[in-house]
Amino acid sequence: MRTEVIIIGAGPAGLMLGRLLELAGVDAIILERKSPDYVLGRIRAGVLEQGSMDLMDRAGVGARMHAEGLIHHGIELSFDGDRQRLDFTDLIGRHVMVYGQTEVTRDLMAARQAQTIYDAENVELHDFDTNPYVTYTKDGVTHRIDCRFIAGCDGFHGVSRQSVPQSALNTFERVYPFGWLGILVDKPPVADELIYAHHARGFALCSQRSPTRSRYYVQVPTDEKVEAWSDDRFWDELRARLNPETAEALQTGPSIEKSIAPLRSFVAEPLRFGRLFLAGDAAHIVPPTGAKGLNLAMSDVAVLADALIEAVSEKSEAGINAYSAKVLDRIWKAERFSWWMTSLLHTFPDTGAFGRRIQRADFDYLASSRIAQQSLAENYTGLPS
Repeated sequence: MRTEVIIIGAGPAGLMLGRLLELAGVDAIILERKSPDYVLGRIRAGVLEQGSMDLMDRAGVGARMHAEGLIHHGIELSFDGDRQRLDFTDLIGRHVMVYGQTEVTRDLMAARQAQTIYDAENVELHDFDTNPYVTYTKDGVTHRIDCRFIAGCDGFHGVSRQSVPQSALNTFERVYPFGWLGILVDKPPVADELIYAHHARGFALCSQRSPTRSRYYVQVPTDEKVEAWSDDRFWDELRARLNPETAEALQTGPSIEKSIAPLRSFVAEPLRFGRLFLAGDAAHIVPPTGAKGLNLAMSDVAVLADALIEAVSEKSEAGINAYSAKVLDRIWKAERFSWWMTSLLHTFPDTGAFGRRIQRADFDYLASSRIAQQSLAENYTGLPS
């Protein structure tokens, strides 16, 4: 079997890349290690920047997003109960949309007409410096697909980045000494917009998936176990970290999902290795504080799709030659912003009283400076590509 592009991974990055190539008439096959039900069962956040919304429209899958997504014109920050709302529309004339990553994936899966091979085991990448091909096993039979290009969209633990010789790869990483304990609950959100709260007990986030489903998080140590957290314990801890008015308005109920996500910052460089390109979580990880993970992945594949379409249709490699440097520029800016948001809003075990006073000064400066608020709004809603 032969195709122009093999895409490893059927998450939102791989599916979006496949959709953009399909619309341009470029043959592409997606290989996914898991089943469709497993892919759709992954619970992920979904705050979309304007660029991601525009890309959904470009891919022809934006109708349900516009019908069901929740427009957010700002966010609220809280520090020890003191509140500061940032009105993005007033500050910079932009907004974001809450639309779950699972729903983005569902829309892209439904639209895809080209081939996606699920349950593809033992995927291996070969000769991507010269004449690339991929082998995989399905139902006990080994298959081979030859191609011109390979796009690694298979996440942080995927085979694509692991296939790159270590001598050719530079990685930059910071692992944070805490994680987010999150629950999903079928109760109306406590507020119309996201609330990011810093408290001496730790960070908390009030988020949402729909007008009737809410997502809440609290900061916990990295060695914490989900089993140690009953629903009642979670709700008590969340209330303790919110300002009294918000805590009083919180509607609680039995969790329908509960998990702990570790936080890390990670970047791989470069992102092109011959005919192999890395995108999405295979290339970078950001802490979720700045709502950048999905949006960075969408930005990556928008650039990569244009480069691959140019290479296949116009026989020009200018786009693929520029891909790594172009997306890394945006990636590092998003990494900086996510690191800054994380540093402002979380408690760190090694910074002590001095560190908290610096955080307080940062919050007070943000509350008093429109220029600082505009900078946050510009980064949160998405920097230009």
